[in-house]
Amino acid sequence: MLASGSKGNSIFISDGNTAVLLDAGLSGAEIERRLKSRGLSPADLDAILVSHEHGDHIRGVGVLSRRFDLPVYMSRKTARAGSSRLGKIHDSMIKHFECGAEFAINTLKFRPFSLSHDAEDPAGFTVRQNGTKIGIATDLGIATRMVKTHLKDCSLLILEANHDPEMLMNGPYPWHLKQRVRDRTGHLSNQESKELLAEIRHERLSHVILAHLSETNNTVRKALSVVGEALNHCKTRLSVARQDRCGEIFKVGG
Repeated sequence: MLASGSKGNSIFISDGNTAVLLDAGLSGAEIERRLKSRGLSPADLDAILVSHEHGDHIRGVGVLSRRFDLPVYMSRKTARAGSSRLGKIHDSMIKHFECGAEFAINTLKFRPFSLSHDAEDPAGFTVRQNGTKIGIATDLGIATRMVKTHLKDCSLLILEANHDPEMLMNGPYPWHLKQRVRDRTGHLSNQESKELLAEIRHERLSHVILAHLSETNNTVRKALSVVGEALNHCKTRLSVARQDRCGEIFKVGG
């Protein structure tokens, strides 16, 4: 996890042969700096994958694609909705996917699935390689049956735990923004994340990373405490992705 939160999101995924950046919501320079801090470079990437068109997910996509000749994978609706933020990317560098249809980027297999979020065509993803499956769902207002189905049987989960409802309602956000966060197309609360995790946990789930925590309406302690209740008596490790620094890098299938 290079970054996670409302100021920018980016996930580095690699199996040692293929390297993909899922979202690039920081500036190109900041993503390059964070990769360098882990001994990596954008030149090591094979592609950028885009979940949806909000600025905290695509801010650095265009500049990285142009500077390092990186193909960008996204849905057609996301490409249209995000065109002004992306800038000019040559048609040959844009690769379209459809939710529900698996595609491969070299040795990694991705399956996008639809999320309930206030974007044109928001997607979560599963990634498979050598029998290992990771699931990623970080911007969603509700966990639908389809989301639960896709996130089953993962070895690693990256899951949204955006807010504490009491902090949100008593906090400084204007009412319309509080409603947006709580809406079915908004963001999962700690409690909702816990309920989802309780349904899909299994003995081979080794690690859950909580993502997209609000700096205003949540705390690391609250998120870990509430969501952790779903993992009582389990060996699954629980951690939190941060906005201000890189987290661990996981090698898929390694």
